[in-house]
Amino acid sequence: MTELTRRQILATGAAIALAPGLTLIAPAHAKNAEDPASAQNRWGLLIDAAKCAKGCTSCVDACKAEQGWSSQGRPQTDPQWIRKIALRDPSSGRESSLPVMCQHCAEPPCAAVCPTGASFKRADGIVLVDRHICIGCRYCMMACPYKARSFVHEDVHGQRPHMPRGKGTVEGCTLCVHRVDEGRLPACVEKCPEGAMLFGDLNDPASPIAQRIAAETTTRIRQDLGLSPAVHYQGV
Repeated sequence: MTELTRRQILATGAAIALAPGLTLIAPAHAKNAEDPASAQNRWGLLIDAAKCAKGCTSCVDACKAEQGWSSQGRPQTDPQWIRKIALRDPSSGRESSLPVMCQHCAEPPCAAVCPTGASFKRADGIVLVDRHICIGCRYCMMACPYKARSFVHEDVHGQRPHMPRGKGTVEGCTLCVHRVDEGRLPACVEKCPEGAMLFGDLNDPASPIAQRIAAETTTRIRQDLGLSPAVHYQGV
């Protein structure tokens, strides 16, 4: 029998027990072992700032409820899975409000600097963190130009079975990968009252999101970096 290394075992996507009743999402697969995540898909978001109300936090609240994280009242260490930011055009005075989360880059710098492979990109473009092998070095946080990751400084409570969290590890938006693998929308998209967020397959020219991006002007944050984010913005 050939002896496998730890990295090879982890690369198979086998679920490993984190705590009683909790396991991390198998990174190499989507719905089950017979239905792997496919490079034919590229999941992404289109966010219309014109529809995003300044004081609305429905997307943030939905993410908190779905993933089991919450603010500790300390902005320097609070989770950054998704946050609302305000933009103002100094020339016109025009103001916009929009959510910012992990941009799920085609060339994720977080994965490039991770020394253990804990930060990785699935075949379908979703960027995740394997907390079993995250050593908490925070290189990924320094590499992310979007400030979209946070470090868990304290013991966590109220964990969700689909998203176990752990003190001493890094975390961020997963595009609600557990929902995507079940054919459902991310929680933030589902709960947006104004329909400002559109989710879909960027690789499918027949999908509503691909058609909108092809027909209308959109932008991506820090396009100059060449990271090819999967999150597009409109009306910014």
